[in-house]
Amino acid sequence: MKVRLQPRPRALQYLLPALKQHVRPLSLSIPRSSNSSSTPPTSAPSTNNARWLSNIKARIGKCIMFGMSEKQTQEAATVVKAIGEEWRALVSGREGFLVGRKRAGLLRHSVVWGEMDRMEHVNNVMYIRYAESARVNWAYNYAVHIDPEHGKEWMETVTPNGFGMILKSMKTDYKFPMTWPDHISVFHKLSHLPTASDSSFVLDVMILSELHQRLAARCVEDIAVYDYLKKQKATIRPFMLKAFEQTWAEQEAEKVRVEKMIKEIENTVKTIEKATWDREGAVEEFGGRS
Repeated sequence: MKVRLQPRPRALQYLLPALKQHVRPLSLSIPRSSNSSSTPPTSAPSTNNARWLSNIKARIGKCIMFGMSEKQTQEAATVVKAIGEEWRALVSGREGFLVGRKRAGLLRHSVVWGEMDRMEHVNNVMYIRYAESARVNWAYNYAVHIDPEHGKEWMETVTPNGFGMILKSMKTDYKFPMTWPDHISVFHKLSHLPTASDSSFVLDVMILSELHQRLAARCVEDIAVYDYLKKQKATIRPFMLKAFEQTWAEQEAEKVRVEKMIKEIENTVKTIEKATWDREGAVEEFGGRS
């Protein structure tokens, strides 16, 4: 007896290629503890997870394997489109990092072959250079996009003329061995809002792998304000404080925006799961709906 396979819903034809763009294989199983029963868990995984993005893709992939209706496919396609367009915000925006073009220190910067070492991964020193270059562009963004009224003063902060910024200390945590070919995006954010009496401030840094769509490294930079004319440290300039207040407000707003988006994605995916594999009598499909 021949089995006629029905064509996939039109939306699914676009959904599958979008999921396949994720370079790492999608796991179609839900991680379980060693003492878990055969009954799949019904609660959604924690959203406070470094691998949340890849987990969401895996969960959608599993739903596809159990078959989806036209409506469910369209809902899943909406989620895939959202994470494709907003993945940087979903990874880092929830912590307050601003990932727009006018805020990014480096955006899709090429990783070149010569940056790898004999262990065939990007040398650890390169991450520090990425953060350094991004920090200069971070100040440049203030001069050009955020506070052009004080553009000259912002540009001087990365030169030995007048008031400048000097790196006091830096800590780097490496998350996975990045390799060539790849691209990176680097973002800075204020760790806390400085005051008028402070002579330094702290920046948190995220270095993202564009190929893997995940965090490659974190840095913490302690930045001192220095008066090159008087050869001594100085308090943060009033124009800088005003701009930092605006940045801090935008960081807090971004946290709220991204958390709301994450909850919406979680709720949508959970609803699809309930209607596909996480229901009584669910059977995995092979080759399409019959």
